[in-house]
Amino acid sequence: MSRVSPQPSTHTTAAAAAVRITAINPATGADTGWTVDGADPASLAGIVDAARFAGAAFAAAGLDVRKKAVRSLGNAILGRAAEIGQILHEELGKPLGEAWTSELVTTGELFDYWLAAIDDLLSPIDVPLNPINYPGKQVWLELDPVGVIALIMPWNYPFNLPLRTIVPGLLAGNAVVFKPSEHAPRTGAILAELLAATLPANLVTTVQGDGRVGEALIAAHPDKVVFTGSVGAGKRVALQAATMLIPCSLELGSKDAAIVLADANLDRAVAGIVWGAFHNAGQDCASIERCYVHRSIYETFVDRVVTATRALREGDDVGPLVNAAALDKVHGQVQAAKAAGAMVRTGGEPSEKGYFYPPTVLTDVPEGCDLMVEETFGPLLPIVPFDTVDEAILLTNRTPFGLCGSVWGKDVVAAEAVARRIRCGVIFVNNCCFTGPMGGAAWTGRGDSGYGVTGSRFGLEGLTQVRTVCIDRTGQKREMWWYPYNDALVRMATGLIEVSRGGASLAQRARGVPMALGGLMGRWK
Repeated sequence: MSRVSPQPSTHTTAAAAAVRITAINPATGADTGWTVDGADPASLAGIVDAARFAGAAFAAAGLDVRKKAVRSLGNAILGRAAEIGQILHEELGKPLGEAWTSELVTTGELFDYWLAAIDDLLSPIDVPLNPINYPGKQVWLELDPVGVIALIMPWNYPFNLPLRTIVPGLLAGNAVVFKPSEHAPRTGAILAELLAATLPANLVTTVQGDGRVGEALIAAHPDKVVFTGSVGAGKRVALQAATMLIPCSLELGSKDAAIVLADANLDRAVAGIVWGAFHNAGQDCASIERCYVHRSIYETFVDRVVTATRALREGDDVGPLVNAAALDKVHGQVQAAKAAGAMVRTGGEPSEKGYFYPPTVLTDVPEGCDLMVEETFGPLLPIVPFDTVDEAILLTNRTPFGLCGSVWGKDVVAAEAVARRIRCGVIFVNNCCFTGPMGGAAWTGRGDSGYGVTGSRFGLEGLTQVRTVCIDRTGQKREMWWYPYNDALVRMATGLIEVSRGGASLAQRARGVPMALGGLMGRWK
């Protein structure tokens, strides 16, 4: 496979020699020898200005032109899917099956949804008007692009996640300045190459670098900031954006819980929860990080989860953690839980290879441990028994986070009723974790999981700004409510109120008609 150029086009990838970013293979912990130039923070103001100019031209070109460009981008991506999957495997250690399903198949579906839905979603919305009060007038709402979107993205899904904003953002007529994670520079580079090959110059500019580049990007005053990352980083982004009155969308961490009811289909619940906890090595804000199981099936469930977990293959099923710091955090949570009395049922010690950590199941974990409270972002699954549904809901909602939750039970109606009591933005019944990449589904959280929406018409609203348009075709010299004010205007208004008054009898409302007509006739006398 040929090496991907870190600078596919000088007009789409801002680069400076000040910082070199080196890609590390997390499967081995070794330097891959692949580097990319980081952006010069001082260049960001000019890049945002150029993007704003390119975005205005792209918006003015019309939706058909924008759809054609986005369709070309989607075709170019899918045409190189095998290469992209291999890069995701080599740069982040993703198992190939996971790279294809979570990043590539979902990307194809993303393009399909937005290209099919965008005409309807951007259609003007008529505002109904009373023809007596507002004759000859038409009012409608339309969605304009916000302008330049600053897109600051993480490493865990470095290909699909940016496209969740780029695709609808472009269709709406925006420009984008995209900062990939410094832990996935190679994936960022191939995405930049594909964007450069299919889109007008400066429309989507890729700037590689660490948090200093992200800070400089926000300081360059884009029109919207879309950030996905940790809670701590998200708070810093929100604070910086707030001081400049830049609207901000944040997708942050979580501590998602699964509740397994007494009547759950154990075959499905075990298989689904094991996948939900350990896919992408648990490095997913939607990963199941706590599991509450009805006491009547608890021991059977734990035994079956342990058996299923031990069958997972390092590298083939579960990839490595992203770096040494992530490995230390995961193992630190395990050690602290053990010291507090938790029992490790399987796993619990780092692999001798790279940054792999074995999928780990724990029981008897005290509720106050970091493992039960703080986001892990790694392959750990604590399992806790409960006796009543109220207890399970109390434990589930005892967190500042609120992204996803799942409930597992054969009685779907009862399970859904339980799920609706979970404080979160996305709930699942007998499934988990899979709707995030869907263009038509809203991905949103509560509390420390952030605010804003990705996906769906509600996500599109965050990438646009509404404009009210009013057209008057009457040709009249003046309106009834214009100067000068007089007694006839008050009589007309009083009559109109009487006619429209709710709760009044027909006779009472009818008395308002002559008042309104009399005021109207005498308005300009």
